[in-house]
Amino acid sequence: MPPATDAPALFVPAGDDRWLPTEAGRGPWSPDALHGGPVAALLAGALERVLDAERPGLVPARLTVELLRPVPVAPLTVVARPTRPGRKVQLADADLLDGAGTLLATARLLRIRTDDVPAPVTTDVAPPPPPADGTDTRPDRGDDEWAAFHNVGTDHRFVAGRFGVPGPATDWIRLRVPVTPGVEPTPLQRVAAAADFGNGISGVATFETLLFINPDLTIHLHRLPVGEWVCLDAVTWMEGHGTALAESRLWDERGPLGRSLQSLLVDRRTP
Repeated sequence: MPPATDAPALFVPAGDDRWLPTEAGRGPWSPDALHGGPVAALLAGALERVLDAERPGLVPARLTVELLRPVPVAPLTVVARPTRPGRKVQLADADLLDGAGTLLATARLLRIRTDDVPAPVTTDVAPPPPPADGTDTRPDRGDDEWAAFHNVGTDHRFVAGRFGVPGPATDWIRLRVPVTPGVEPTPLQRVAAAADFGNGISGVATFETLLFINPDLTIHLHRLPVGEWVCLDAVTWMEGHGTALAESRLWDERGPLGRSLQSLLVDRRTP
């Protein structure tokens, strides 16, 4: 059985427009810092709301998140603002700050209008095997040092590869708790929460031998997902010069959605 969590969401209100992360959003590197997926999902929701207030109805085409510093498990503030509230193309930017006002992460969302435009269909491609055919290979809580996003905040169904085994992987992922209490995650938030796993599931070395941390996440979408499950068909491109790139094809059970990319800082593990 998957490990359980009492957390009602990835973040709970902390007063004064602040959010307090829960154990369900913690990362694998330290119990005191968040996984990038919850950070991306929180920022995505704020960006969607600020653009909906200007002009609703446009769809997300690109989300870029810059993870500038480790995000602590402490009260956080999100400040979002529209930068181009257009009719056909919209942009908004958001900042994530800690209690001292230190900038921890930034994000930019690009949205585009939709319309019925006659065009060739190039996305009629069958998705990977469905999540029902996959295997839950998350580490049990007994194998981990703390509850975190990968073992209590999300469900995983691998149809290729698995956690802790180097090489490409194909993993269906869904949120086990909402981003904020009592609010259904938006399709963009579901993609953002899942896409940051590309690096972790497709590493070409184990966590015990190398550090490979992503300081960014960029998601390009040609449509939004339908349903709870988002699939990452992920691969990491690495050489011996200290940088790498994780690339994921994104799917739902109807077909392809887009791509996500993560720049990687590669380093030796210190004893």
